[in-house]
Amino acid sequence: MANTPSDDLFPEVRNPEGTQVINARCWLLTREGRRLVLVSGMPIAQYARDDRMSEAHAMVTLVQLGWADQNEVARAFGCSARTLRRYQQRFEEGGLAALGHRQGYPAGRARLAASRRSRIQQLKTQGCSHHEIARQLGVSVRAVRKTLRRLGWPPQPSAQSELPLDLSSGSAAKPPPAACSGSPSSPARGGDSNLSAFAASVAPEPLPSTHDTDPGNRCMDRLLARPGLLEDAAPLFGSAPAVPRAGVLLALPVLVAGGVLECAHKVYGTLGPAFYGLRTTLLTLLFMALWRIKRPEGLKEHSPPELGRVLGLDRAPEVKTLRRKLASLAAVGRAAEFGRALAEHRVALRGAALGFLYVDGHVRVYHGRHRLPKTHVTRLRISLPATSDYWVNDKAGDPLFVVTAEANAGLVKMLPPILAQIRALVRPRRVTVVFDRGGYSPKLFVQILAAGGFDVLTYRKGRFRRIPRRRFRPRRSRVEGRTFTYMLADQEVRLLKGKLRLRQVTRLTDNGHQTPILTSRRDLPAAQVAYRMFDRWRQENFLKVRNESRLNNCSI
Repeated sequence: MANTPSDDLFPEVRNPEGTQVINARCWLLTREGRRLVLVSGMPIAQYARDDRMSEAHAMVTLVQLGWADQNEVARAFGCSARTLRRYQQRFEEGGLAALGHRQGYPAGRARLAASRRSRIQQLKTQGCSHHEIARQLGVSVRAVRKTLRRLGWPPQPSAQSELPLDLSSGSAAKPPPAACSGSPSSPARGGDSNLSAFAASVAPEPLPSTHDTDPGNRCMDRLLARPGLLEDAAPLFGSAPAVPRAGVLLALPVLVAGGVLECAHKVYGTLGPAFYGLRTTLLTLLFMALWRIKRPEGLKEHSPPELGRVLGLDRAPEVKTLRRKLASLAAVGRAAEFGRALAEHRVALRGAALGFLYVDGHVRVYHGRHRLPKTHVTRLRISLPATSDYWVNDKAGDPLFVVTAEANAGLVKMLPPILAQIRALVRPRRVTVVFDRGGYSPKLFVQILAAGGFDVLTYRKGRFRRIPRRRFRPRRSRVEGRTFTYMLADQEVRLLKGKLRLRQVTRLTDNGHQTPILTSRRDLPAAQVAYRMFDRWRQENFLKVRNESRLNNCSI
């Protein structure tokens, strides 16, 4: 007996004609010129097939309500995911009316002829802005921006004259490129003339120049550096919506005033013909310290074009380039001369702050390949290969110079050569040297005072006779607008069996602790002696910040 259709156990079931499956629960039905969108069997949209606005709204609704993703909807409706994202953006900005926007070029807006591309490039080379080019050609700014992007120009306007970072070296100054009449970047403005007059009055030598006009494309300077016609690329800055890490430029006036660029130019002269010269190399290293980039290898984690915008270049020097520059500087062997030049500059700049100098030594852990003796590292509480650096700071806590001890010599052994360097810097000026108990040695005090020109101020080390409480008096002093009050006892003491006579100022704290201070200065009030001794914590704070920044730093 033949089976009837109703007796078929496995009937062939097919989707109706014109059905498009979006996913497991969304369908698209097309029939007789109309479309129906179904979600779990329930219609959510119905529209004519040629109604583009309703279709775009249905697509956006499926994605926004989470019923389907962009790729599924785009595949079912026969468009690209980019088109769907464009519909979403229009709907968010202008609602349903924005989805009815006509396709194609906007009516009434002038199109940019292909013959005008050379004219746009010519105007941009002269320094015209996007708005000025669009005004002259009668087109939109967006059309000019797109044309320049196709021609290889960056999307951001870059017509800005270069700003020199080094006022002490460079070739003859070159005027900025000619700009259009009426352009916002015209060099005929009063601000640029004032800047040029200021630079001419400050700079002892001509300013560096560049042959490029685009900060993002330094092809001309790189071309000149290749045959050895350029010693250092001049900085050239351009406008940008955002420049990451540009805050370090606020420290640039301090770095220039500190004399690091001027002293480096006097000591090293030049690194030879190169795009990344001496000034650029030093600025990169200084900015790396401010950016907390501890080693050249740390540059691998940052974008060279982004760092280059801060330096006024198209790209910052990378790891191999920076290491090669450091090797060239080290091969000259003038590090000590460079440090001395910096110290002389600081003495000339801060001579009034050198009446009191603070001397202290700190251990620096060594991670290089040479074998060095181990010493105890206080902050790590372990013995490691290290060197001892002895810092000399002025009374404000700012560094004057640093000396690295041989084989971790103590402060008692290092004080005589340090004082000799101080005497060569400050010459006839009398200086009070302040240090902690690490430099306590009565025999050394005799040598220092006998040589002349120095006074000592330090803590007394070892046992001493306690002073009765009735001998302490409150002493007050006002320094830098602040008033300090100490309970002090002032007396004369004899050391080395009477061969050495010093003044001892003892401070009494609230808990009864006595802190004796020895000095050869008998002209200072007792409160001033205590203040200058305790003020050495300015140097400690400076060294603490420096050591924390170099705690995990390896030797370059």
